[in-house]
Amino acid sequence: MQNTMNSVKPPRMTALRKLHEAETGGPFSILIGTILSARTKDESTTKVVKALFSEYKNAKDLANAKLKNIEKIIKPIGFYHVKAKRIIEVAKIIDSKYKGKVPADLEKLVGLPGVGRKTANCVLVYAYDKPAIPVDIHVHRISNRLGLVDTKTPEETEFELMEKVPKKFWLEINDTFVMYGQNICKPISPMCDVCRIKKFCKYYKTKTSS
Repeated sequence: MQNTMNSVKPPRMTALRKLHEAETGGPFSILIGTILSARTKDESTTKVVKALFSEYKNAKDLANAKLKNIEKIIKPIGFYHVKAKRIIEVAKIIDSKYKGKVPADLEKLVGLPGVGRKTANCVLVYAYDKPAIPVDIHVHRISNRLGLVDTKTPEETEFELMEKVPKKFWLEINDTFVMYGQNICKPISPMCDVCRIKKFCKYYKTKTSS
């Protein structure tokens, strides 16, 4: 896939990879960044998270923030009213129940308000380097297009990939597939002409035979 990515100059990096590589990219910023990224372009997420954490450094700061101030900062992203309430609520739990430290445990993470398996797995992968497979729309789409899975929901895709893909590759799946989905294997008009793995692709074979 990397050779194909060279066809896009410069390829778009994912927001979570940028957060992971940033100096402030600790588990709490990964958690909040993933919550904010839902239905939002990565470019917007990156800017908003940077602005948010320049004002609120940790869970305690965010837990004590005023809702209107958070809404003002995150307004450029989608559903900012709901997300502002959500991240303050999550921050309060992290601060009080977990003493400011984001748990590195799937079950504890999905117990947080509004945190599903994808968000929890993103925290495990990008914050703690723990093997997991976060499945978003890109991972779900590409896995089905390639024929790796035949599933209807992201959760079904996650469990099938966990069975089929060796655990040593789990850390790379989300970032690789998301970048590929944003740059090459797009939802509409995928760039099959430059794709180096199309000979293995169920979607491409079906498209060219029809």
